[in-house]
Amino acid sequence: MHWISVIAFFLLLMSGLQIFNAYPALNWGKSSYTGHPPILEMGAKQTPQGNIIGVTTVFGHEFNTTGVLGWSRGADGQLTGRGFPAWMTLPATQWLAMARRWHFFLAWVLVINGTAYLLYTLFSHHLARDLAPTRRDWRSIGQSVKDHLLFRHPQGETARHYHILQKLTYLGVVFGLFPLIILMGWAMSPWLDSLIPGWVDIFGGRQSARTIHFVVAWVLVAFVFIHVIEVIITGFWNNLRSMITGRYRVTAAGPGHDHE
Repeated sequence: MHWISVIAFFLLLMSGLQIFNAYPALNWGKSSYTGHPPILEMGAKQTPQGNIIGVTTVFGHEFNTTGVLGWSRGADGQLTGRGFPAWMTLPATQWLAMARRWHFFLAWVLVINGTAYLLYTLFSHHLARDLAPTRRDWRSIGQSVKDHLLFRHPQGETARHYHILQKLTYLGVVFGLFPLIILMGWAMSPWLDSLIPGWVDIFGGRQSARTIHFVVAWVLVAFVFIHVIEVIITGFWNNLRSMITGRYRVTAAGPGHDHE
């Protein structure tokens, strides 16, 4: 389930960025035709010297992002105006219909896989045993934050269990961010909006839902980035082997005390 989620998430991200490229801007409200400037916008413009540059505008502040955002090389190698570059999107060429097919298919893969994971955590008692914070966990949150800032990580038998920051992060991702990003994806569906009218307004409207969907996606990218760094610095091969085989090598104090 872990590896299915990894593959589905990154392909979802790439196809989602291709969908974003069809309208590379984020607005707030029910419509993008309110007259208010976008929160974020990517595009290309011509300088007084006649050069084409990529520009990303965030809350009215412009940044030159030529070569990466707004103006970059397409799948054919030619410079073209597009939000995200070709190497970040699926498909690489600007093809909205195909990107939507990839995105909707992989969304169901993620939802079905996520539902299976939730059922597993409940019926195997993984949620109550390994993820639910205890009183001792809450008392150790300050020390856990300090240890992370100083790059001190659990050793020995303690390393076999989640600490409070891991528990809170995983619970937030599984029960907070993933349901929210799915809900905001549904909020952009005209069919669902017409079937159950009015509920999207709770979040500010369809354009607001699109913005929340986009932001949460990048929060999840940040989570994955930090997660991978933690895996590497706490023992890459040991962690990778444990994810695949379930075998985790614990190093006790003193030499010659390794066991699995």
